[in-house]
Amino acid sequence: MRNRKFSKGKKFIFFLPVVALIAAALGFIVMYLWNWILPEVTHCGQLNFWQAIGLLVLCRLLFGNFNKGGGGPGNRFREKAWTLRSKWDGMNEEQRAKFKEEYKRRCGGWGHRNKE
Repeated sequence: MRNRKFSKGKKFIFFLPVVALIAAALGFIVMYLWNWILPEVTHCGQLNFWQAIGLLVLCRLLFGNFNKGGGGPGNRFREKAWTLRSKWDGMNEEQRAKFKEEYKRRCGGWGHRNKE
């Protein structure tokens, strides 16, 4: 029995329709959900297929790629939290108090408005 392997050209020919099919499916899903929910809730216009594809591309550009759940070594949020934690651990009490005051001044705490 002969071991059949795909050449790179055959892999590309197989890969291209799969990518197109996935993009089309995602476009139709976004279009369907948008047209089902948002016009009724927010009174916005309906989306056509190409606008849905454009919305997917825009989300990809703004929010990054569609990662599989859980994140890995490249998870930016985890790295950022780790960096903030290491900075916090490196602060003395005076620097921590200054940081907290600056946070309260800028953010006012969660769910509270500044009363200035």
